Amino acid sequence: MFLQSVSLWNLAFYALMVFMATLGLWDVFFGFEENKCSMSYMFEYPEYQKIELPKKLAKRYPAYELYLYGEGSYAEEHKILPLTGIPVLFLPGNAGSYKQVRSVGSIALRKAEDIDFKYHFDFFSVNFNEELVALYGGSLQKQTKFVHECIKTILKLYKGQEFAPKSVAIIGHSMGGLVARALLTLKNFKQDLINLLITQATPHVAPVMPLDRFITDFYMTVNNYWILNARHINLTTLSVAGGFRDYQVRSGLTFLPKLSHHTSTLSVVSSAVPKTWVSTDHLSIVWCKQLQLTTIRAFFDLIDADTKQITQNPKKKLSVLNHHFIRHPAKHFEENPAIISDLTGTSMWVPVKVSKWTYVAYNESDKMYFTFPLANHRKIYTHVYCQSTMLDTNSWIFGCINSTSMCRQGIDLSWKAELLPTIKSLMLRLQDYPSLSHLVVYVPSIHGSKFVVDCEFFKKETRSIQLPVTHLFSFGLSSRKVILNTSGLFYNIELLNFGQIYQAFKINVVSKCSGVKEEITSIYKLHIPWSYEDSLTIAQVPSSTEISLKLHIAQPENDSHVALLKMYTSSDCQYEVTVKTSFSQILGQVVRFHGGALPAYVTSSILLAYGGQLYSLFSTGHCLEYAIMLDKEAKPYKVDPFVIMIKFLLGYNWFKELWDVLMLPELDAILLTSQSMCFPLVSLILFLFGTCTAYWGGLLSSTSVRLLSSLWLALKRPSELPKDIKMISVDLPFLTIVLILVSWTTCGAFAILLTYLYYVFKIVHLQASLTTYKNSQTVNPKHSRRSEKKSNHHKDSTVHHLRLSASDAEDSLRMHSTVINLLTWIVLLSMPSLIYWLKNLRYYFKLNPDPCKPLAFILIPTMAILGNTHTVSIKSSKLLKITSQFPLPLAVGVIAFGSAHLYRVPCFVFIPLLLHALCNFM
Repeated sequence: MFLQSVSLWNLAFYALMVFMATLGLWDVFFGFEENKCSMSYMFEYPEYQKIELPKKLAKRYPAYELYLYGEGSYAEEHKILPLTGIPVLFLPGNAGSYKQVRSVGSIALRKAEDIDFKYHFDFFSVNFNEELVALYGGSLQKQTKFVHECIKTILKLYKGQEFAPKSVAIIGHSMGGLVARALLTLKNFKQDLINLLITQATPHVAPVMPLDRFITDFYMTVNNYWILNARHINLTTLSVAGGFRDYQVRSGLTFLPKLSHHTSTLSVVSSAVPKTWVSTDHLSIVWCKQLQLTTIRAFFDLIDADTKQITQNPKKKLSVLNHHFIRHPAKHFEENPAIISDLTGTSMWVPVKVSKWTYVAYNESDKMYFTFPLANHRKIYTHVYCQSTMLDTNSWIFGCINSTSMCRQGIDLSWKAELLPTIKSLMLRLQDYPSLSHLVVYVPSIHGSKFVVDCEFFKKETRSIQLPVTHLFSFGLSSRKVILNTSGLFYNIELLNFGQIYQAFKINVVSKCSGVKEEITSIYKLHIPWSYEDSLTIAQVPSSTEISLKLHIAQPENDSHVALLKMYTSSDCQYEVTVKTSFSQILGQVVRFHGGALPAYVTSSILLAYGGQLYSLFSTGHCLEYAIMLDKEAKPYKVDPFVIMIKFLLGYNWFKELWDVLMLPELDAILLTSQSMCFPLVSLILFLFGTCTAYWGGLLSSTSVRLLSSLWLALKRPSELPKDIKMISVDLPFLTIVLILVSWTTCGAFAILLTYLYYVFKIVHLQASLTTYKNSQTVNPKHSRRSEKKSNHHKDSTVHHLRLSASDAEDSLRMHSTVINLLTWIVLLSMPSLIYWLKNLRYYFKLNPDPCKPLAFILIPTMAILGNTHTVSIKSSKLLKITSQFPLPLAVGVIAFGSAHLYRVPCFVFIPLLLHALCNFM
């Protein structure tokens, strides 16, 4: 029945939308590199010692606990308090466990053992009872206050010690990082209690799914505080994102806002972190060995030797974090590195006058210094590039001032080098070092190991090649390519016209080598200059390598930098670089950045169909099929132009002032623009996806009702169509009061779910009655026609006691099917708070605060009346015409105010439902 009401063209369109949505979803959930994280293991059995909290605190927060992590002898020794180490507090995120601290805690313990416990860290972890704070924001403030109490409790454990800490470092995973930032908003919180904050996969900018106003209010409070008080916040903060493997929290949400006067924050994607270079998913970011090793190295470098605690010097903190998380020079961190180094000892000095030089070192018995005179090279070349495959941490390249063949002291240029997975490299622009007479490369004496050192001088224009990316709408049918013919070691491919999040491309690098007997490694580094989201690809050449090219952060408007593909190549190979648009990855970006708004677009489409049904009932006296009305009414031109017009008018002061006078909320489109998330035609794409979802959802609900009615008829005696239509039955007031009491005393979402089930039961019963009637009509058509005439006659002659005919029952079912679709989305959007309540039922019976309670109070009586409503009882209502006109502006409102605030969507849905119910009485 449902499929028969849709033309083949529309069915093909809906199938196409499903295919496109599937492509986008596949890219988000599967279109990334394999998990290259190494698992971190404990060498001894992990133990979690529960820290006893004050009785008042434990009574106030019965579901929360504080633990100290330990292993083996360390755990045994520290069962007797007080402690002597450096405190670090781990905060788990949404549904996170306090036991997730074991990876970073175990690595820190091994590192402390390596230095004979000269310094060591004590890792604490908070048990938030695995609360679903990403789904329900009502407990975020409670968690924040508990963490404040935990910090004070932790510091008391060190009282009386010689080097007692006055602050703690915090590692926050997911929402735990946001809770840590929220500490600063507490009235009695002292900022000095935190000396360092590292967040992992924390959505700082906005909630992933704004499912209730408590989450959005919490975000607004935290972010506004950090922006308004940026000058006074000294807290050094590092935010690490997981990259494209983390489909739960996209990396763009993890970047802390950059303020010109506030430089104590860093944001980086794990794929760009030196010695990590991998993308992590939302859970593996807490156990990824490469990343946790980097984190612990940074922690030990942050220790102040005098206080034996983490340094209070903000410059040193940023230097350490930059060293380990942004650019690693392949040297151990030094706060004040020696710029001038002595080049003495019994060493050979070998002059090199060629512009390109390679040295293979193997079992060298003597130290060697290779000197490159710069005077002649400056006349011909602009840059010098050197690389070494020996990845030790010793200085290896120097600059000499006014030297002839050798120099006793040189400027240590190793600090300007960059560590890569297989090499350490250095690039110098010669005009920046006019005082240098020679470049010196140091080769130490080695035994049994082999490494290669290369240097070359070149002109910048020979190694910088421009490659404009293909057009967005080329759909991968066209491509652009460049061929690297010269035998250089390094190339910069400038990716022109690339800087928007809706752009996505595939880069294919084909390498062909001649006369190569052993494996050669090339490195392709995608460098995004406006954010730390670089990614590296290592290729064994000759080979064909595919690289995905897409962004986490769009290029700022005032930024003129160009994205680069840095290629560390072999001089024995030729490279061909091809770029073409990836349509599937573009759809993936749409889903990744805007998939959360889909419920708003689905609801908007259903509202338009609902309005069309009400109007057809008013104008013709009959209700058309849901699928027909969806095809006829759910058009993007009925919604998008109004949103675009409002956004345009808000650019004028007079309209903005009027908007503020009416106390209307900020337009979601403006909010998305401020976050650089506006795609061209994205609203149209989402509307088409929403209409497609509304269609298939309608098909599913219609099929479900028919199957349930068949089951009902199989289990119960066949029922008949009701003889008299009663708006308010005897048990309806009692049921309504019970459901309202359930909402008041337990959880609003639970009452909404019960109301939904009651409404579905009523519709299934009506469907079963209609099926019984049609079956009897097939068996005895004469009796059925007489019954139909009698029913129509009775309906015409009676005003107060309406009788339901088969055609009226079919019209009512069509209307009820649309109402079920609307109500389904209300239930789905309220489900998170229900799940949260059920999970915490053992701690409290009543959900407080309850985001769904006000909605439940209105929705329960409304749906109770609609469950007994039939089209025959409202088609003559004076209110019906007005009711049929409301869904259109409400569909616009859903998109305007609900796409980035999903909790507002039910508020737009219940209004036409309430008016529909009132049609029974007016």
